[in-house]
Amino acid sequence: MNGYFVTATGTDVGKTFVTALLVKKWRDSGIDAGYYKAALSGAELRDGKWIAGDADYVKRIANLPDTQEELVSYVYKEPVSPHLATRMEGNPVELPQVRADFDKASHRHDFIFAEGSGGIICPIRYDTPNADATSGKSSEPQKLFLADIMKELNLPLLIVTTAALGSINSCVLTVEYARARGLQIRGIIVNRYGISGNMQMEDDNIFMMQELTGFPILAKIKEGDTDLGTAPF
Repeated sequence: MNGYFVTATGTDVGKTFVTALLVKKWRDSGIDAGYYKAALSGAELRDGKWIAGDADYVKRIANLPDTQEELVSYVYKEPVSPHLATRMEGNPVELPQVRADFDKASHRHDFIFAEGSGGIICPIRYDTPNADATSGKSSEPQKLFLADIMKELNLPLLIVTTAALGSINSCVLTVEYARARGLQIRGIIVNRYGISGNMQMEDDNIFMMQELTGFPILAKIKEGDTDLGTAPF
């Protein structure tokens, strides 16, 4: 094992924020950790250049030397799911390219944190049949989901969640989806711990997530934390 795959129970849970703290913690602990993301949508236009915001954030927080092209394989402008972004912009994700770019990242660093796009069921590529203008034949549509990339990279999952109302359901469903696809899970990280102000509810949600999934809570991160607060696990 030379890394972890960071996924989340949904969009806007704070997966990138947690990933940045993970990479930083490993590097601060003397481990040459790096970052990789297969596909990013919703790039930001800065000074005439499209910036992969998630990767740029991790790069700055963890002080990574890699270029954007080394950190992310596919960057899309539209802030939509990658499968829809490819229909709007072209350049669909190819799994062999993801594999090749990840292998390059693994050679640059001793340990890699791969970050997913959205939640675990996020569609990365979902082609519709297109008729070939010359032959009149329809090309075979390709369907690629985040779980397919997880299987290809073969890294244990770190699942980022919150302890807010509804977190038990979303966390357990994410774990069961991963299990059903034969994916290995390392544990769960709770982000924005304490943000609801109802600590009895959050602590009980955390207890129930552990009880129902059988996986440990590896870290509880509060809003604004600048350090993971735990040793590399």
